[in-house]
Amino acid sequence: MDSKILTLGFDEAGRGPLAGPVTAGAVILSPDFPIEILNDSKKLSEKKRLYAEEIIKEKCCWGIGIVDHKKIDEINILNASMLAMKLAFNELMKVFPEWCKKTYGITDFEINAITDGTKCPDVEIKCICEPKADGKYPSVMAASILAKTCRDRIMLEMDKKYPQYGYSKHKGYPTRDHMEICRKLGPSPIQRLSFNYQK
Repeated sequence: MDSKILTLGFDEAGRGPLAGPVTAGAVILSPDFPIEILNDSKKLSEKKRLYAEEIIKEKCCWGIGIVDHKKIDEINILNASMLAMKLAFNELMKVFPEWCKKTYGITDFEINAITDGTKCPDVEIKCICEPKADGKYPSVMAASILAKTCRDRIMLEMDKKYPQYGYSKHKGYPTRDHMEICRKLGPSPIQRLSFNYQK
């Protein structure tokens, strides 16, 4: 049987926040995936994101990568985002051969990837990058949804550990309340110290 070319989408969540991790998703959609439920994760309600996440994880081949605040400070946020994508890719590839055989009945395959943004992660497949790909390509939309829902859950857990910082409300983004809390209390244990959190 001829080899099949499949498209993998990459996207990240959490480049802009002042605290917490950056997360990334890597997704290859199943041929019967209902793409009408997809969109850029930022344009979906939480309810729709969670519903889409459930279907993505049920039907598709996927992986998630997480890079914490300490590593972000060490290698900078762009490199940390690329690392999160690479980790997501590695997780996806652990299950890809079995998923591919189950889904398509083949073991001979080729993967091409597209990444939202202006830089591609260091992965062993052909990859192109395109700004705003998360609003254009279904596999990238799916990756953005997995990255966002994963990061939101982490920040809700961080809110339980550090309730005084209000992470359930702002998820670590530089809101006025977040800045004020940091000025008053100092950085939280998950603050990105290389970011200006006291503007």
